[in-house]
Amino acid sequence: MQEFQVNKSKLTQSRLVQLTDNEHESVAEGELLLKVDKFGFSANNITYGAIGEQLGYWQFFPPAGDEQGAWGMLPVWGFADVVASGVEDVKEGERLFGYFPPKPYLRMQNVNVNAHRIIDGASHRASLPPGYNTYRRVNAEPGYDSSMDNLRMLLWPLHITSFCIWDSLQDRDWFGASQILIISASSKTSLGLGYALADDKNAPKTIGLTSGRNKSWVESLGIYEDTCSYDDLSSLDASLPTVIVDMSGNSELLGKLQSHFSDNMKYCIRVGLTHWDEASEDTGVDPNRSEFFFAPGHIQKRLKDWGPVEFEKKSAGFMVQSSLKSANWLKMEFIEGVEGLASIYKQVCEGSIPPEQGLVIQL
Repeated sequence: MQEFQVNKSKLTQSRLVQLTDNEHESVAEGELLLKVDKFGFSANNITYGAIGEQLGYWQFFPPAGDEQGAWGMLPVWGFADVVASGVEDVKEGERLFGYFPPKPYLRMQNVNVNAHRIIDGASHRASLPPGYNTYRRVNAEPGYDSSMDNLRMLLWPLHITSFCIWDSLQDRDWFGASQILIISASSKTSLGLGYALADDKNAPKTIGLTSGRNKSWVESLGIYEDTCSYDDLSSLDASLPTVIVDMSGNSELLGKLQSHFSDNMKYCIRVGLTHWDEASEDTGVDPNRSEFFFAPGHIQKRLKDWGPVEFEKKSAGFMVQSSLKSANWLKMEFIEGVEGLASIYKQVCEGSIPPEQGLVIQL
């Protein structure tokens, strides 16, 4: 039994660490032991590592055998089953969806329970965003369909961000822009945002910016109104007020776009780091017209504005539709165990995994 770790200062470097069998010891009162069944893996998980120190992602799942503090575990989204319970009203065999470490077991502590959620109250997670500590009791969901599990774990963590970006843009009246330029347009978060904007009759024109090798594929999806490659920036209409949604984190590219659009760059929303190795603070973009978008913060805002029931209704409706649309092009690639993840991990870091591929790690 092993867990998958990465070097926090050199994300391309990974290792497998052998675990002892004490994961199977009996649980104390208030504890749950979960057996991780499977999880999705994508460039989004690398982003967790790239900003892990700033936003606390390394704190969720402390690694084994790391006396020097050099290694960490990238959080993943997936499904797990309860194999031992010290919590009233939670039985062995119950299935949960949520945030897990890339290893076979997770022990929850100080667990809080309601009809639809289970919250891990471990002390080292107490100060972290509550959405990441909350696990959905999927069998309590009306109409739960296990055949959708793979789509859910691959797309939910990405498309909930897509939904939040769309909601934030329309809430701020698109910053007065007449076009929205989405960088790294082939990423699954970008495509989710593209679906939301395409369905909004009030949204500005959308342009997907992508690599030359992915341009034809992105165009074939018909999501964006226009598609441009990174080596053809001069073709972008600089006379139009523009909002940039940056999923890449490529600082040099942002600087070129700032120069191209000048005062017509109305706002830049920085979201992901698909080009995490090309990121830096020096982008040349006016900091007064730029922000780093943190989806959990927007979710908390809308939970206050709308209430949990309304937020769930609006976001879940979008998630179902965007997942079904993505199912038309998403190709599942099934990987066996954390050993299989270790063998393909560097390809994910390099961005060489085809955009239509979804990695499912089965434990």
